Amino acid sequence: MTIKDLLKNKLSQKQLENVPSAFEIIGNKEKAIAVIEIPDSLKNRKKIISQAILEKHKNIKSVLEKKSARKGVFRIRSYRILSGDKDTEVIHKESGCFFKLDPRKTYFSSREGTERLRLSENLKNNENVMVFFAGIGAFPIILKKVNKTIHVSGIEINPKAVKYFEYNCKLNKVDSHIFKGDVRKIVYKKKMEKKYDRIVMPLPESSFEFLKEAFYCLKNGGTCSLYCFSKEEDLKDIFNRIRTEAGKDSKNIEILRTQKVLPYGPNIYKYRIDFKVI
Repeated sequence: MTIKDLLKNKLSQKQLENVPSAFEIIGNKEKAIAVIEIPDSLKNRKKIISQAILEKHKNIKSVLEKKSARKGVFRIRSYRILSGDKDTEVIHKESGCFFKLDPRKTYFSSREGTERLRLSENLKNNENVMVFFAGIGAFPIILKKVNKTIHVSGIEINPKAVKYFEYNCKLNKVDSHIFKGDVRKIVYKKKMEKKYDRIVMPLPESSFEFLKEAFYCLKNGGTCSLYCFSKEEDLKDIFNRIRTEAGKDSKNIEILRTQKVLPYGPNIYKYRIDFKVI
């Protein structure tokens, strides 16, 4: 029985057509949360829809509604609990790893799981990798689990996310250097000049603003994996923007690959752009 089947006698046919057919699930078989977006046309039926989700999926203990875009330096959304448990801390399983988190306190997207695994397969043995904006540690831990030869570090400004990062490293038996603070301050304070073979920048909204720090940290010949939002026809402009920033640091770059990651809006996608300092 589907969620819409459970709602047949509670909603009109037109309302049923507007019930979201998909939503994000974060957690595991014992305890998970659902994150859903419900259109305004169903604003008076949100409770009924959320209860149907709980009835259909016994492992889902809370249903959260998105109330805002990601905002602030911690990149956290506002949520409303529509139904279920007020405790929204879960342990999410991904690619054989476990991540403890609360989406109301930290940034995390289960939809990026495929991309984390895909990036890990591009690593070379013994790379020294730094992840800017590391959050709860999903990128560093997945990368290290897939390629145990690499050395991985992460920088995160949200103190609650840092605590989850530390916990998740222990949970997955992964050794990672964790730096708490602002990327702009940490890289210079710790004198990370030309130290890393790869910088990962999973902050598509504003990764360009941290290119100076990435170039500072990268070894000659090192690779940067930068995430951004773009239309396909605008990618050349983005390449030129990266080249301009590299020129300010008297560096040249070579674009290695462009990976389409996820849809974001009309004709707009999240992309990963891998480029090498030459």
